[in-house]
Amino acid sequence: MIIGAQFFTLRDFCKTPDGLAESLEKVADIGYKSVQISGVCPYDPKWLAEQLEKNGLTCDLTHTPFDRLVKETENVIADHKTFGCRYIGIGGYNGLCEESDVEYVKNAAKQIAPIMKKEGCLFMYHNHFTEFTKNENGKTRLVELAEKTSPDELGFTFDTYWGQYGGADLSDYAALLDGRVPCIHFKDYKIEKHEVRMAAVGDGNINFEKLAAIFEKSGTKYVFVEQDNTYGEDPFDCLRRSYEYLRSIGLE
Repeated sequence: MIIGAQFFTLRDFCKTPDGLAESLEKVADIGYKSVQISGVCPYDPKWLAEQLEKNGLTCDLTHTPFDRLVKETENVIADHKTFGCRYIGIGGYNGLCEESDVEYVKNAAKQIAPIMKKEGCLFMYHNHFTEFTKNENGKTRLVELAEKTSPDELGFTFDTYWGQYGGADLSDYAALLDGRVPCIHFKDYKIEKHEVRMAAVGDGNINFEKLAAIFEKSGTKYVFVEQDNTYGEDPFDCLRRSYEYLRSIGLE
């Protein structure tokens, strides 16, 4: 699997094109070959393509505003094709623990899937913790969403921290999502000072060596390191530690 950096981790450094360009260079210097663009300043797709090429990077996943993705699907796809990105995602849908919200995402996926598929792209959904609440049949909302869509209509960016926070058995979800996780977020989970915290990969209690083997076998291609909150640490240092740890367990 290819190690990528989720730029939501660096969002405070990417509020301008100059800041985004500098951050891309720093991430490439760490050794990352792939990035996910999310939570950054507005950018021109051609400019981003140039910056990626300059730094030997690829952008393989984004988080895109849901409304724009649904209402301007063709334009969104064209932008992504400019910088060579196949996986076009949303960061979640607030309140997915309600059945109506599962239906909303399902219907949106079915609407845009034919356009996406024609252009070689895939709509991706990223979970938080509410997706692990169960419906009346005892299935989590995340599994329910998977059952109501096809692999051509919706892929999943499985987030390990939020899965752990939601009480999931993380290793089960490679099978429960039936090979539909081409991209995964590796974000560690630890208890510090009597509170739950996000952590650099390898600094917490999630068994990433085990998860990497399971998800790679199920077809996951990209591991994006994400840490929403670094609790005062330099996020570039956190990304470096995560990268070095993942390299140490055999990822590229």
